[in-house]
Formats: sequence, C-alpha cells, structure tokens
Amino acid sequence: MIISVILVSYNTKNLTKQALEALLKSSCAKDLQIIVIDNASKDESVAMLKTDFPQVQLIENKINVGFGRANNQATPYLKGDFVLLLNTDAFVEVDTIQQTVAFMETHPKTGILGVKLIGRDAALQPSCRYFPTLVNLFIERSNLDSVFTNVKLVDDMSWDHNSNRNCDWVPGCYYLINRKMIEEVGLFDPLYFLYCEEVDHCFAAKQAGWEVTYYAGATVLHIGGESAKSDGSISNPNRQLVSLQIESELLYFRKNHGFLALIGHVSLQNIADSITLTKHLIKLKPLSSYLVPLQHSWLTWQLFIKTKFGQVATR
Repeated sequence: MIISVILVSYNTKNLTKQALEALLKSSCAKDLQIIVIDNASKDESVAMLKTDFPQVQLIENKINVGFGRANNQATPYLKGDFVLLLNTDAFVEVDTIQQTVAFMETHPKTGILGVKLIGRDAALQPSCRYFPTLVNLFIERSNLDSVFTNVKLVDDMSWDHNSNRNCDWVPGCYYLINRKMIEEVGLFDPLYFLYCEEVDHCFAAKQAGWEVTYYAGATVLHIGGESAKSDGSISNPNRQLVSLQIESELLYFRKNHGFLALIGHVSLQNIADSITLTKHLIKLKPLSSYLVPLQHSWLTWQLFIKTKFGQVATR
C-alpha cells in the first residue's frame, strides 16, 4: 500500500529536514510517496531538499500561495489510498503512520484522522476540537468561560485524551485522509490563505457523511508557529497571525452559515472587545493594554469590508 505524504515548506529549512528524517525512519517508509511544496522560502530550503532528499517530489512556488492552496497542488500526483498532510514542524514516531493507517483501514467511515499532539515540553496540545460558533468564539474573546461553563470552547481540554473519539475537527499538522473522501469532497477550499482550511474541510466531510476521528494511540511532537513567525506579528497565546485568523473566520462563517451568521459573529466579537476594554478600565490597567481590543475591533471591521462581507480572500 502506498501512503502519500504532503508537506508544505515555508522558511523552515532545519525543521523540514528533521520532519523528513523522521518520516524516512518510519516502519512504513518504503511505502511512502513524499511530496514537498515549497512556498517561496527565503532560507535555502529548496537547495537543502534537492541535495539531501532527492527522492522527494518537490514543487517549487515562486510566491507564497498559502497553506491550503499549496497542499491542493499535490492532488494531481497522489498515488496513495491514504493521504497524510504533515506540517514541517511535526515529527512522527516510528510507528505513527502505520498505526493510524491500520486504524483507518478497519474504520472505513473515518474520512479524516488526527493524533495526540505534544509540544517540546511534553505538554499536551489541543488535538481534537469543536467547531467555532458565534457563542464559543465570543466567550473565548471576552474571557467569560468561567461564567458560561456549559459552552464547549473550540479548544476544550477537559476530556480524557487517552481514548479514541469522533470529533468536529482535528488540526492540520498531522491530518490523515481517506483518499475516497478526497475524491468525493475534495481537499482544501482555496478561499483560505491560512487558518480555518481544515475546519472548513472537516465541516464539509461531516456534511457528506464521513467521520472525523481523534486517535489516541499515536503521538506527534508539534512545535507550532514556526512558519508564521517569519511572516508577521503572532498573537499571544495562540501564535497565529491576527489578521489572517480574523479573515479566515469571516470567510468560514459566511460560507458555511450565511450572511446573518457573519453579521452576528462580527457584532459579538466587537462586544467582546468592548467587554475586555471595560475590564481594563475598571482595573486601571496601563493605557497600552487598551490598544489590543481596539485594534482587534478595527481590524475586524476593515477585513469585513475588504473581504466583501466574507466572500473573497484578500491574499
């Protein structure tokens, strides 16, 4: 059996090398078709790939086309019954791929599978997530989770991560897909430049009757945020490019829930920023702390207009 592995590289030369070395040490390495799409890296990633990994299929982009769009470029070349999307800052163990493919073979309704993700400090990362909604994103933004305890946040971590479970969506850093599902649903919507592409994909998969599964029996070391660091200011603590995160959420809500849901999302995000601002005023925090919610609200409205009310990407 052939397993197609796709990696998108962007200014992560050293990590890409480590990720590929880990792949080639896999127990099923001889069955892997590895495709790397380089998104116009500036750190000699391409030269390293050509010198150190001549067996890898390399696609060189002249510009950074984004994460989802780059993965899509590999679809005409896929040979495997299963397709693994792997981040260049995610490192598999020897039997990770073999275990997860074996699980999917015996669970034919599983269209997408994710695994347990841990950081360099061995801390558990969000590995099995709930779909974003108007309510849970509002609660996260306003930090009112201690008040609304019954609402499931996107990154709920309160459950037993040692058991397999079906879920809404799994992160794209280790994202194993049944090839039949790609043939039915497709891969990523090119609408998204970065963020929400796997959320949207899992939503489409579940709408088509496929299951999204968190598999607890395999662990992947995931560093996170390395490509994003080279392309702008990263939000804290989520290590995401703020403007692209906002834009992707606007596109997601408009596409999957309609214009009224988009208006509700923008309004609730602005209310959440107002709540945060009020908290800062009450606590007499330094003036600099007021800039974050103000800038977030302003940026949200700017992107609302630039995306033509959540219909087109700005990049």
